[in-house]
Amino acid sequence: MAAQQAGYTNGHHWKDLKPQVRELRKRATPTEERLWQALRGKRLGVKFRRQHPIRRFVVDFYSVEAALAIELDGPVHDLQTGEDANRQQYLEANNVRFLRFTNDQVRDHLTDVLTAIHKAVHSGSS
Repeated sequence: MAAQQAGYTNGHHWKDLKPQVRELRKRATPTEERLWQALRGKRLGVKFRRQHPIRRFVVDFYSVEAALAIELDGPVHDLQTGEDANRQQYLEANNVRFLRFTNDQVRDHLTDVLTAIHKAVHSGSS
């Protein structure tokens, strides 16, 4: 069943996460918006979704086709490194690959970030 596959959230979790996902999409950071503009519309060859729920978590960007999650880490992530690592470990154990970038990387080196994402999408590994 699709709800049990990597990259999907079951009905129970979706009910709880839906308001959070909608709010996160409405108040995207400038860095998230910048990366979204570069990813949307299959610009890297696969469809990405933003603020996508996977299991009981929400990732910044996700491609179902590539089973690839992208997380942007701003200053708040400095305070939750353990939580982020646990979430990443759980999702990777469920066949979701991860790429992490800082806001500074997206802001100052977008071309390098997009190259890394393109490589991960088309190589099948991150």
